[in-house]
Amino acid sequence: MGNKQILFVMGVSGSGKSTVGKLLADKLQIPFFDGDSFHPEANVKKMKEGHPLNDEDRQGWLEKLNEVGLENISTGAVIVCSSLKKKYRTILGQNLENKHQFVYLEGSFELINARLSQRKNHYMPAGLLQSQFDILEFPDEALTVSIDQTPNEIVNDIIEKL
Repeated sequence: MGNKQILFVMGVSGSGKSTVGKLLADKLQIPFFDGDSFHPEANVKKMKEGHPLNDEDRQGWLEKLNEVGLENISTGAVIVCSSLKKKYRTILGQNLENKHQFVYLEGSFELINARLSQRKNHYMPAGLLQSQFDILEFPDEALTVSIDQTPNEIVNDIIEKL
Protein backbone atom coordinates (compact mmCIF):
# COMPACT_ATOMS: atom_id res chain seq x y z
CA MET A 1 0.00 0.00 0.00
CA GLY A 2 1.91 3.05 -1.24
CA ASN A 3 0.26 6.08 0.34
CA LYS A 4 -1.19 5.69 3.81
CA GLN A 5 -4.97 5.42 3.77
CA ILE A 6 -7.84 5.24 6.19
CA LEU A 7 -9.19 1.73 5.69
CA PHE A 8 -12.78 1.26 6.79
CA VAL A 9 -13.33 -2.48 7.25
CA MET A 10 -17.06 -2.99 6.97
CA GLY A 11 -19.73 -5.66 7.03
CA VAL A 12 -22.54 -6.96 9.17
CA SER A 13 -21.95 -8.01 12.77
CA GLY A 14 -20.19 -11.34 12.92
CA SER A 15 -18.32 -10.92 9.62
CA GLY A 16 -14.98 -10.68 11.43
CA LYS A 17 -14.34 -6.95 11.18
CA SER A 18 -12.46 -6.66 14.48
CA THR A 19 -10.38 -9.80 14.01
CA VAL A 20 -9.46 -8.94 10.42
CA GLY A 21 -9.03 -5.24 11.18
CA LYS A 22 -6.55 -5.86 14.00
CA LEU A 23 -4.51 -8.26 11.86
CA LEU A 24 -4.57 -5.84 8.93
CA ALA A 25 -3.47 -2.89 11.08
CA ASP A 26 -0.65 -4.97 12.57
CA LYS A 27 0.55 -6.09 9.17
CA LEU A 28 0.43 -2.54 7.76
CA GLN A 29 1.83 -1.06 11.00
CA ILE A 30 -0.92 1.54 11.31
CA PRO A 31 -3.34 2.30 14.18
CA PHE A 32 -6.49 0.21 14.72
CA PHE A 33 -9.83 1.57 15.95
CA ASP A 34 -12.90 -0.50 16.76
CA GLY A 35 -15.89 1.59 15.72
CA ASP A 36 -18.11 -0.15 18.27
CA SER A 37 -16.12 1.43 21.09
CA PHE A 38 -17.28 4.87 19.91
CA HIS A 39 -21.03 4.12 20.21
CA PRO A 40 -22.77 6.29 22.79
CA GLU A 41 -24.24 4.39 25.74
CA ALA A 42 -27.78 4.98 24.43
CA ASN A 43 -26.96 3.03 21.24
CA VAL A 44 -25.40 0.15 23.17
CA LYS A 45 -28.43 -0.01 25.49
CA LYS A 46 -30.83 -0.02 22.53
CA MET A 47 -29.00 -2.91 20.84
CA LYS A 48 -28.74 -4.88 24.09
CA GLU A 49 -32.52 -4.58 24.35
CA GLY A 50 -32.81 -6.15 20.89
CA HIS A 51 -33.69 -3.02 18.93
CA PRO A 52 -31.85 -2.10 15.72
CA LEU A 53 -30.31 1.35 15.44
CA ASN A 54 -31.88 3.85 13.06
CA ASP A 55 -30.16 6.51 10.96
CA GLU A 56 -30.61 9.15 13.66
CA ASP A 57 -28.97 6.87 16.25
CA ARG A 58 -25.99 6.38 13.95
CA GLN A 59 -25.44 10.01 12.82
CA GLY A 60 -23.23 11.23 15.70
CA TRP A 61 -21.39 7.91 15.83
CA LEU A 62 -20.51 8.08 12.13
CA GLU A 63 -19.38 11.69 12.48
CA LYS A 64 -17.09 10.67 15.37
CA LEU A 65 -15.56 7.87 13.28
CA ASN A 66 -14.96 10.37 10.49
CA GLU A 67 -13.11 12.57 13.02
CA VAL A 68 -10.95 9.59 13.97
CA GLY A 69 -10.13 9.14 10.29
CA LEU A 70 -9.25 12.81 9.89
CA GLU A 71 -7.02 12.69 13.00
CA ASN A 72 -5.08 9.78 11.46
CA ILE A 73 -4.99 10.84 7.81
CA SER A 74 -1.21 11.38 7.84
CA THR A 75 -0.40 7.93 9.22
CA GLY A 76 -3.30 5.86 7.92
CA ALA A 77 -5.50 3.70 10.13
CA VAL A 78 -7.85 0.76 10.12
CA ILE A 79 -11.32 1.62 11.43
CA VAL A 80 -13.87 -1.17 11.69
CA CYS A 81 -17.58 -0.42 11.58
CA SER A 82 -20.63 -1.84 9.84
CA SER A 83 -21.23 1.13 7.43
CA LEU A 84 -24.11 -0.76 5.83
CA LYS A 85 -25.66 2.12 3.87
CA LYS A 86 -24.11 4.29 1.18
CA LYS A 87 -25.03 7.46 3.09
CA TYR A 88 -23.12 6.10 6.12
CA ARG A 89 -20.05 5.57 3.97
CA THR A 90 -20.43 9.12 2.62
CA ILE A 91 -20.35 10.51 6.18
CA LEU A 92 -17.35 8.34 7.08
CA GLY A 93 -15.38 9.55 4.06
CA GLN A 94 -16.11 13.29 4.38
CA ASN A 95 -13.04 15.52 4.00
CA LEU A 96 -10.66 12.56 3.78
CA GLU A 97 -9.45 13.82 0.39
CA ASN A 98 -9.90 10.41 -1.25
CA LYS A 99 -7.31 8.98 1.16
CA HIS A 100 -9.69 6.30 2.31
CA GLN A 101 -10.87 2.90 1.14
CA PHE A 102 -13.74 0.66 2.19
CA VAL A 103 -13.08 -3.05 2.55
CA TYR A 104 -16.27 -5.14 2.58
CA LEU A 105 -16.17 -8.49 4.37
CA GLU A 106 -18.79 -10.50 2.52
CA GLY A 107 -20.38 -13.68 3.82
CA SER A 108 -23.67 -15.55 3.75
CA PHE A 109 -26.38 -15.09 6.36
CA GLU A 110 -26.00 -18.73 7.40
CA LEU A 111 -22.25 -18.50 7.99
CA ILE A 112 -22.44 -15.23 9.90
CA ASN A 113 -25.47 -16.33 11.93
CA ALA A 114 -23.57 -19.46 13.01
CA ARG A 115 -20.65 -17.28 14.11
CA LEU A 116 -22.88 -14.89 16.03
CA SER A 117 -24.59 -17.71 17.87
CA GLN A 118 -21.15 -18.77 19.21
CA ARG A 119 -20.25 -15.25 20.38
CA LYS A 120 -20.79 -14.58 24.08
CA ASN A 121 -21.27 -11.29 25.94
CA HIS A 122 -21.60 -9.10 22.85
CA TYR A 123 -24.23 -6.38 22.90
CA MET A 124 -25.31 -7.11 19.32
CA PRO A 125 -27.64 -10.14 19.59
CA ALA A 126 -27.83 -12.63 16.72
CA GLY A 127 -31.53 -11.79 16.45
CA LEU A 128 -30.64 -8.42 14.91
CA LEU A 129 -28.55 -9.93 12.10
CA GLN A 130 -31.44 -10.07 9.63
CA SER A 131 -32.10 -6.35 10.20
CA GLN A 132 -28.50 -5.66 9.15
CA PHE A 133 -28.82 -7.74 5.98
CA ASP A 134 -32.13 -5.97 5.26
CA ILE A 135 -30.54 -2.50 5.23
CA LEU A 136 -27.22 -3.50 3.63
CA GLU A 137 -26.58 -1.53 0.44
CA PHE A 138 -23.90 -3.39 -1.48
CA PRO A 139 -20.79 -1.20 -1.50
CA ASP A 140 -19.77 -0.91 -5.16
CA GLU A 141 -16.97 1.44 -4.10
CA ALA A 142 -15.39 -1.12 -1.76
CA LEU A 143 -12.82 -3.85 -2.12
CA THR A 144 -14.87 -6.99 -1.51
CA VAL A 145 -13.35 -10.05 0.11
CA SER A 146 -14.98 -13.33 1.07
CA ILE A 147 -14.95 -14.27 4.74
CA ASP A 148 -15.08 -17.95 3.82
CA GLN A 149 -11.35 -18.31 4.57
CA THR A 150 -9.02 -17.84 7.55
CA PRO A 151 -8.45 -14.35 8.98
CA ASN A 152 -4.83 -14.38 7.76
CA GLU A 153 -5.96 -15.38 4.25
CA ILE A 154 -8.52 -12.55 4.31
CA VAL A 155 -5.84 -10.03 5.32
CA ASN A 156 -3.49 -11.26 2.57
CA ASP A 157 -6.36 -10.99 0.08
CA ILE A 158 -7.03 -7.38 1.18
CA ILE A 159 -3.36 -6.37 0.95
CA GLU A 160 -3.10 -7.95 -2.50
CA LYS A 161 -6.15 -5.95 -3.68
CA LEU A 162 -4.89 -2.67 -2.20
